[in-house]
Amino acid sequence: MMFLQYATWGAWLPLLWPFLFEYRGFTAGQIGNIYAVSAVGAFLGPFIAGQIADRYFATEHFLAISHVLAGLVAWSMATVDSYLGFLSCSLAYSLLYLPTVSLTNSLSFHHLPDRYRDFGKIRVWGTVGWIVVGIVVGQWLWHVHTPAGATPEQIRAAQVAGMADAFRLSGVLGVSMGLFCLLLPHTPPCPGLQKYAAWEALTEIRKQPLVTLFLIAVPISCVNQLYMIHAAGFLGRYQLRLSEWINAIFGVGGGGLMTIGQISEVGVLALMPWLVRRFSHRALLAAGLFASAVRLFLFAYVDALPVPPLLSLVVAIAMNGISFGCFVFVGYMIVDEKTTEDVRASAQSLFNLTTFGMGLFAGSYFAAGVASWASTAGRLDYTRLFGLPMWASLACWLALLVFYPRERNAGRK
Repeated sequence: MMFLQYATWGAWLPLLWPFLFEYRGFTAGQIGNIYAVSAVGAFLGPFIAGQIADRYFATEHFLAISHVLAGLVAWSMATVDSYLGFLSCSLAYSLLYLPTVSLTNSLSFHHLPDRYRDFGKIRVWGTVGWIVVGIVVGQWLWHVHTPAGATPEQIRAAQVAGMADAFRLSGVLGVSMGLFCLLLPHTPPCPGLQKYAAWEALTEIRKQPLVTLFLIAVPISCVNQLYMIHAAGFLGRYQLRLSEWINAIFGVGGGGLMTIGQISEVGVLALMPWLVRRFSHRALLAAGLFASAVRLFLFAYVDALPVPPLLSLVVAIAMNGISFGCFVFVGYMIVDEKTTEDVRASAQSLFNLTTFGMGLFAGSYFAAGVASWASTAGRLDYTRLFGLPMWASLACWLALLVFYPRERNAGRK
């Protein structure tokens, strides 16, 4: 389930900005709008998907329908070339796909006897799915859409045109995921204290430590969105200067190289049962935020550091896995631990709203605005582009240390 859940999204998401900007010719503002509407599904998830799964409809059936329809939309995005058409597809995909992210988490928590021991072993397969599909797409672009003997400009143009195939792959994986969901364990709705589960969940997340977690999740999600939007384009162009053996392993286009972050995430998730028993939630969340700042620092100053650029880039991308594993992943576990059983699907959807909804919406405009601010004569100044969100990550790290309550973790199960 987790493998297919994240492979369907990872096939095209890292490549969306270069595909739309360099191939479709959309403006930065138009692409910002496309990313922003993709957050609508996360906004509505707690009030529609979470409500249905918590109160009326078996989770696995809701997942099946959503994924099949989302797969059909993803396939069509390969050929839509108008701004309004792609904007509409992005909106439809978000409404169908994004609510399923939190529902696969809540379904897992519902059936696992020990969230700290077992969830990492399940969720890590989502990361594996992202890695596999990213490398497959990168290799496809390398072997099928990289013309021999062409200039760097011609090679780049052919590669970004070939990124349309990533949407077709996502469509096939999405439909496959929908059919597979019919085989998942039955997860029936639960009666609750209140008719509307999202409202009941809101009353629970107003308390510490959830309120601090949710408030910090908004700006750090904006930072992560900027990374997701601009990293592939930055790395794709940088790969033209790297050794051939790197491209032979990860493919080209930037998306494959970005899977180094997911590879490091696998290590973090594998260690998570050990980490959560030895470190507090506060310490793990702080580690994730600090890793986010380090990642952006290395991107911003890659050419100024006294180490080989390839080493800086690999370390920077690896920090993304630590950032996700120690903040977002731990955040999902905190939400599950601190909320009652009858609203957990809605509470997970609310955290999904915060990270993928508000973060995607505000982060899309943040990424477009910073890109415009960092552009000079049509060229991006990557020191400015990644330097500003680096300071934002450090501010979030300091806020967490000040406001997140200290807690004991001894004996956590």
